Amino acid sequence: MIDWDDVRYFLAVARGGSVRAAAERLGVNHSTVLRRIAQLEERLGVHMFEKLPSGYRLTAAGEEVLEFADQMEASSHLLETRVFGRDQSASGLLRVTLPPFLATHLLMPDFADFARLHSDIEMEILSSGEVANLTNREADVAIRIVPDRKALPLNLHGLKGPELFGGVYMSRDRLAAWRAGAPDPIRWIVVNTHGIPDWAHAGEVRTTGVPFRTPDAEAQIVAARQGIGMTRLPCFVGDADPLLARVPGIDPHMYGTLWLLTQGETRKTKRVRLFTEFVSRRLAAYASLLAGLSLSRD
Repeated sequence: MIDWDDVRYFLAVARGGSVRAAAERLGVNHSTVLRRIAQLEERLGVHMFEKLPSGYRLTAAGEEVLEFADQMEASSHLLETRVFGRDQSASGLLRVTLPPFLATHLLMPDFADFARLHSDIEMEILSSGEVANLTNREADVAIRIVPDRKALPLNLHGLKGPELFGGVYMSRDRLAAWRAGAPDPIRWIVVNTHGIPDWAHAGEVRTTGVPFRTPDAEAQIVAARQGIGMTRLPCFVGDADPLLARVPGIDPHMYGTLWLLTQGETRKTKRVRLFTEFVSRRLAAYASLLAGLSLSRD
């Protein structure tokens, strides 16, 4: 009988194109991946990969194995979600994925309240810019910013939350210096992978220097506080920071709508229902804050 764990290692190499990528994805060492692949090849009596300078390429036999391996994975996920959906205990693991800003600047106190109310639920917060696959059980609940409702996958169940707005912010001291005519250059501060939307150029302050790029969102905020220039932030982040002010002349711009998303079977689980109902109420209470209406504009 084929070991499903061996198949998982095969899929990781086939999708990642290398043993190294598979090892990183699975959280194991290089030798473990090689051993698992060798076990599966021995069991099937075929070679599934060609080792090339550019990485691992599937052989013809490997392509056939991949087709069935994908089916095995889909069946495994379906079994897991159906069994999980029958779990009506207020205990066990609950994995929640959401953007870093929402976790660190808004919802962590609410997660703490939920954890205190339900002490037997083990919470895992996946705060990342990457989109977790709910169908594959990478997370149980996703809190996502959705620009267009039509883009939501049909297999996900959603609870609609408030609209999220963003603005352009800079250091209060730097803004005061600009108003006083300081000649220092003002840069755009951007996270490495993000550009500058057209609407953000509408303000009264003009950038006069080359962009300043940061590796992550927290460094972006610190750079703005230090007076390097101006940057785009969610209103609930920028408005709450006493060292930052909105750049004059730019109205808040809608990023999208917050949605609480679950997979069809998973949403039936009691701990998932408890969490989504709890967080949905908390998000509704934050509607003004998320829309940028909680503070007067500078």
